[in-house]
This record gives sequence, structure tokens and C-alpha cells, in this order.
Amino acid sequence: MNAKTGTCVQKSCPRADLMPCVSPDGKPTSTGMTTLKSLIDGALTAEEVANKTGHPLFRVRSGLRELKNAGFVEETAGKYSLTQSGEEIIR
Repeated sequence: MNAKTGTCVQKSCPRADLMPCVSPDGKPTSTGMTTLKSLIDGALTAEEVANKTGHPLFRVRSGLRELKNAGFVEETAGKYSLTQSGEEIIR
């Protein structure tokens, strides 16, 4: 683990998947659910999500990318909002 960046320097590093937002079965993890719930009141930037959730910005950006690829959020003009699938999963 690189202490300065928080990233793993070896493939076998146990913290490589520390905070994934989407599990291998395509469902949001607890971290993913926290991120999705932060968007319930409307679109936010990655920085705003990080402030609201308390998660590090680099992890929020990565998580939002995962959630977007899974179809739970969409990005418009640098702000993320829930898709219909995202809204359904948190209700």
C-alpha cells in the first residue's frame, strides 16, 4: 500500500477492492448505497457527494464511475443524479 496515495502497489494487496460500489453480481454494495442515497435530493458534483458521505474524493469519483457504468446514476454537466434504476434500488 502506498501510504501517500492510498493505492495498492501490488496486485495481491488486500485493500485493492476496499470500497467498491458495485458487487460482482451487479448490485450496489453498502458503499454504493451510501453514495446513491446521497443523491436522493437531487444532482450533486463528486465533491458534494464526498462532503455529504464523508468518503475520500478519489473513492467517490471511482464509485460514481462504477455506479454510472451499472446504470444507477447518470452524469450531466459534471453533476450526478439517480437514474430510474438507482431510485428503485434505494426505495
